[in-house]
Amino acid sequence: MNAVFDSRPWAVRVGISAFAAFCWINASATFAAKPGQPVVARVEMQFAKEDKVVDVIAKGDLLTVVEDRGEDYVIVTHDGTRGAVDKVNAVELAESTGIYTDLIEEFPEEGRYHTLRASAWWALGEQEKAMADFNEAIEKGYEEAHAYSSRGLFYAARGEHDAAIKDYERALKLDPEDITPIINRAAVRMAQREFEAAIGDYTEALEVREGNAGLLRQRALAYRSAGEMEKAIQDYDAIVDDNPEDVAAIMGRGYIRFQQHEYAAAAADFSAALELNEKDPVAWNNRGYNRYQLGKAKEALSDYEKAIELAPEYGLAHQNRAWLLATTDDESLRDADAAVEAAKKACELNGYGNVSDLSALAAALAAQGEFKEAVGWQEKVVESAPEDAKEFAGKILDRYRAGKPYIADPAAAEKAERAAAEFEAKKKVEKENAAAKKAAAKQLAEEAEKDAKATGLEKAE
Repeated sequence: MNAVFDSRPWAVRVGISAFAAFCWINASATFAAKPGQPVVARVEMQFAKEDKVVDVIAKGDLLTVVEDRGEDYVIVTHDGTRGAVDKVNAVELAESTGIYTDLIEEFPEEGRYHTLRASAWWALGEQEKAMADFNEAIEKGYEEAHAYSSRGLFYAARGEHDAAIKDYERALKLDPEDITPIINRAAVRMAQREFEAAIGDYTEALEVREGNAGLLRQRALAYRSAGEMEKAIQDYDAIVDDNPEDVAAIMGRGYIRFQQHEYAAAAADFSAALELNEKDPVAWNNRGYNRYQLGKAKEALSDYEKAIELAPEYGLAHQNRAWLLATTDDESLRDADAAVEAAKKACELNGYGNVSDLSALAAALAAQGEFKEAVGWQEKVVESAPEDAKEFAGKILDRYRAGKPYIADPAAAEKAERAAAEFEAKKKVEKENAAAKKAAAKQLAEEAEKDAKATGLEKAE
């Protein structure tokens, strides 16, 4: 039988139908679950210690895989029992519909098996069959909170948010002590952009799970979405105060500080994240961007290149590198050819479908002096840009058509160029006026001298 796990002398006794199951699947079994993935018991099994049964796994029970040991899995049952089971006695959730169909036929009034088969149908992508099983379970009187909570998850996945919330609230009435439906309801409200309601749900859940990092993180996201940035930072601060090595919270706080244009503080957060995980390309990219906003173009370029070294297919890092090389004020760093190469790489990685990549490519081509090509790509940017960005994209397009490079503030540049043109025009007019006045004065003097000679007047000596 199975080897002992975790130094405890437990063995697994397989039910009477195991032999048939083994003969059917042994030669063709290729399925291998990953740690954390659920599997389904194909047959009844018993955990035994010195011939004494200490736990029973029923056919159809969900088990969580802890470790794949080749011929068997180390698993955890729903009540926390750990042990080892032969792989031939466990199947992937998506392959378990037949098991639950057998159980439904054997126990037609047991709604629980419908909910389990519903999960199996969902894993197969059979949404309608999954919902039909959930509905049938509830119609049979299976009034368990988890049935409503689970069906609510399925409704939410289908975008049927109101139905999902109704199920979560029913689950809460059946089991007020379980805050899982509150957390799930908060997620639906986030999807509905009802951020204040979501904040209320997360706050209610935190009253039960005080200081829970996951809930604080979710509430921080809700606060950020609601525009309450300081409250979001307070939640991230609480996480970091409790666990200074929570990289996700440090990264989240850094992103909010970037949104608030607190570039130095944001760069400091991403630096802190890198001290904890120097292999994170996102942290390198994000620190680079904030450093660039601080005028540290050389350091930013180094960060982008490190991000690309760690993740060669990281499109955003290539795009940011292209922008820097094409538009930096530091002439020692500007490299239009390298900018075009970086921008094209970003476009290729995203299938030329990212408007920011296309914009970077147009800017790089303009820096290269290839304005005709820059105009072509920028026209695509104007077509694809969201409505609130079309005006800006159009102004940049006008610059390329005029043979001018990208500039971050085309309106200010246009104003400055107009003021300069007006100044030059004024100087030209003033110069022309001065020349005209001089010419007129000369002409008047010549005419006066001519008139004097005509009347016989001599110039006094």
